[in-house]
Amino acid sequence: MITVALIDGKLKVNVIPTRAKDSEDQALNTPLSYTGSPEELDAELGKHLASYVDSHVLLGSTLAEAKAEMDAAAKAARQRAKAPQQSPKSEQTTSKQDTPAATPTTVETTPSLFAPQQQTGQPPAQAGS
Repeated sequence: MITVALIDGKLKVNVIPTRAKDSEDQALNTPLSYTGSPEELDAELGKHLASYVDSHVLLGSTLAEAKAEMDAAAKAARQRAKAPQQSPKSEQTTSKQDTPAATPTTVETTPSLFAPQQQTGQPPAQAGS
């Protein structure tokens, strides 16, 4: 939809896109407004509208690609999650019997940039002694 109004001796042109599909993203319906003299609008409006349309087409295709990638990643994650559940029970029981009992290990819960320090039981050396 395009609306035109005369405000303080200048023309104001509003371009309001409509949805091509109901599933189309709301970001593709951003209105556009230009204000200027008739000569300015005549010289520049066409270029700006063409750029606006190109941007919307690019944004629409980028959104579609991103949605497709997210759907593919979600599908792959679901398949990976199902894969261990579908393995036969006999494989699971034999693997449990073959491995020795696991000893509990301490896990560092706070991420660190430094390697974990081993405790020797001795107090640290004091500086200057």
